[in-house]
Amino acid sequence: MASKPPNLIPQNPITKPEDPGGAVVLERRTQRTRPPKMHQVVMLNDDYTPMEFVVIVIQEFFSKDLETATQIMLKIHLDGRGVCGVYTKDVAATKVNQVLDAANKAGHPLQCVSEPVDS
Repeated sequence: MASKPPNLIPQNPITKPEDPGGAVVLERRTQRTRPPKMHQVVMLNDDYTPMEFVVIVIQEFFSKDLETATQIMLKIHLDGRGVCGVYTKDVAATKVNQVLDAANKAGHPLQCVSEPVDS
């Protein structure tokens, strides 16, 4: 007597809510990754760092053209602070370190910080 062939059609555990064998079947849920929290790099005004140096730093580390870098420098000078760019946390921290290192090597007290952007 020939035995009955086994059921060769695969069962999809996502659409099969119950298993007659008593096994627990988990539903697959799609996971959504959130975009990374952004941070802005802010330069702070001081009375000692030359404006020309600030413009050069903005051009070099934030890839701004001369006109944009000058506008940011004037904002820093007039308002006491200015946003140079918005990046992920790690990139913003790297930019801050680059600016502080360049200022230190040039003998300027220029300060730069990273702050979370309010969404």
